[in-house]
Amino acid sequence: MNMRGRNSGEPAYRRIQRTIRRRIESGHLRPGDIVDSERELARTHRVSLMTARHALADLAREGMVERRHGAGTFVAPPKIHFNKLMSYTEQMAARSLTANSRIVSSGVVNREQEIAARLGLPPMSRLVRVERVRSAGDEPFAHEVCYLSADEYHGLMDAPLERTSLFVTLEREYGVELAYADEEIDATDADQKIAELLALPRGTPLLRIRQLIFSTKGRATVYVLGLYRSGRHTLMIRRFR
Repeated sequence: MNMRGRNSGEPAYRRIQRTIRRRIESGHLRPGDIVDSERELARTHRVSLMTARHALADLAREGMVERRHGAGTFVAPPKIHFNKLMSYTEQMAARSLTANSRIVSSGVVNREQEIAARLGLPPMSRLVRVERVRSAGDEPFAHEVCYLSADEYHGLMDAPLERTSLFVTLEREYGVELAYADEEIDATDADQKIAELLALPRGTPLLRIRQLIFSTKGRATVYVLGLYRSGRHTLMIRRFR
């Protein structure tokens, strides 16, 4: 049996993939749900086992599904790809998921001299500090603390950042468009506080990313310290010509 659809030039394995993606994007299949087996897909789509296997293998390489030996194929938890500057809300929207945030604390601080220096501000400058837990659905993914100049962005204290993107708020309310970031990436372990916030065992490995985000005018605008569940992220580095 060939691998092309009966009614078009579309390969049959791509038709199977499109069907599975549509079910995931519509919410009929959610992270952790089991996907039809190769035999079920072959029977439903009237293709060979090899074609069904090809379809699932490609989806697994894309990170859409996970194949567990002896258990079956499951919808994979969404992963964040750090290949361009995007807000968390945009990252989740790209996977047809709704980003949720919980503000842990917010306020103005003036003793973060190193961070102030990174933002090009005097050492004792007042900074807006917003601490959030970022989630997709009911699963917490990340703990992020953002710092900005309090003199310029004090109004962020009243912004509904549990429901809206910081990037979008800066653009709409302040006319500031964020363009690129310098990042420092390393690994760390979850301490007691972070473990509780992310619902993880203490000592779980985390990806730590320090971001200094610049505006389109080249000005350092936001400093972000983020702790991310390491199994939910991939780092992609692409060469553009």
